[in-house]
Amino acid sequence: MNSASSAAARPVSYPPRRAVTAWLFFDWAAQPFFTLITTFVFAPFFASELARDAAAGQALWGYATGFAGLCIALLSPLLGGIADRTGPRKPWIAAFGALLVLGSALLWFAVPGATTAVPIALAGFVIATIGAEFATTFNNAMMTRLVPPERLGWLSGTGWAIGYLGGLLSLAITLGLLAADPHTGKTLAGITPILGLDAATREGDRFSGPLTALWFIVFVAPMFLFTPDAEPTGMRLSQAAQGGLGRLKATLAELPKLPALGRFLLANMIYQDALVALFAFGGIYAAGVFGWQTIELGVFGILLTVTGTLGAWLGGKLDDAIGGKPVVLGSIACLLFACLGILSLAADHVLFVVPAAPAVPGDGLFASVPERVYLGLGLLIGLVAGPLQAASRSLMARLAPAGRIGEFFGLFALSGKVTSFMGPTLVALATSFFASQRAGLAVLIVFFLAGAALLAGVNVKQRAG
Repeated sequence: MNSASSAAARPVSYPPRRAVTAWLFFDWAAQPFFTLITTFVFAPFFASELARDAAAGQALWGYATGFAGLCIALLSPLLGGIADRTGPRKPWIAAFGALLVLGSALLWFAVPGATTAVPIALAGFVIATIGAEFATTFNNAMMTRLVPPERLGWLSGTGWAIGYLGGLLSLAITLGLLAADPHTGKTLAGITPILGLDAATREGDRFSGPLTALWFIVFVAPMFLFTPDAEPTGMRLSQAAQGGLGRLKATLAELPKLPALGRFLLANMIYQDALVALFAFGGIYAAGVFGWQTIELGVFGILLTVTGTLGAWLGGKLDDAIGGKPVVLGSIACLLFACLGILSLAADHVLFVVPAAPAVPGDGLFASVPERVYLGLGLLIGLVAGPLQAASRSLMARLAPAGRIGEFFGLFALSGKVTSFMGPTLVALATSFFASQRAGLAVLIVFFLAGAALLAGVNVKQRAG
């Protein structure tokens, strides 16, 4: 047998457990950005304290999310193709991780009442979002080098579960030690904020930005130290960039020949857009409709993150057992139910027309029936969001052609972001036009329905060659 035949027959070698564990901690490192900033702490603080009112805050946050999504959509597949040609992914993760750190740290300077507060908050959020999403894209492209194909569901689900745990711990630290109720000056643990943080100027809420930055720096280090990267190809960055646009055009032209992959990317484009918008506005919606402050939103976030951790872990096991497609479709069905339920709520009624007594100050956390229903629906969203995202990631790893994983994960990021400026922007426009937060969220139902219909026709057995 010649050397070429021997190489072809040699089994694939995967790195040791330590390398896989280190890779999993990327999700732990990055998740506080999504938990603290985009959902439970900073976004509601922006809408309730920095913007003119809750509806205006939701609209501005939507436009910022849409702009960041447009930037990501335009660049993701191109940069993914360049990374495939140059080899290593870690330099890209480091570069975009630096943007995540910079943008998050800027949020500290969004002081209530300052004329620059809103521009600083939106600029920091956009910069950090671009950094977080691109760093995640290149981290995802390392998956197929770490475990065999039959373990991809476990790897993706475990990563999401560990990420949710990281978000949970960072949220518990923020609520218990840092962010105080502006009326009482006490944190959820009943203490004065540590580090001398001032409750009156909402320093605890603003500190979620620097905490996110520091958290990422510390916990992403194991991945850089212990997870092996692809070997350099020897191609210069300028050469890879020159051919990247042409390769992107050729790849897009190739998609009609890969119907399963193309249809999946289109479906992912639509339902991920709705999920991103749902998380982006969930906290803002509760702050506007029920008047929830940092403590209520934080407890809500802790409970939702617990169900999210459980859901991501179970979703990974279901993915390996029954396949990613049924997991995603089941998750979308639950999200549709949750969206309809949320739209049926107001402070004084449930199910659109059934009256319910609104909460009275001093009644305690989640005292009214509408608040409890919203809490239950939020827990359902947390339970199925992790499986949807994890199963989508493993589906992409299974469908993408070997040797071009970075390029196609770039398309995966593109499919998750190419309309991501549309979802938040349409939510923002509907919110502004009707002066109603409920009208804005109604847009998401259409997105979930369309994504599910497209995914139902995907033949998962059709892997690209």
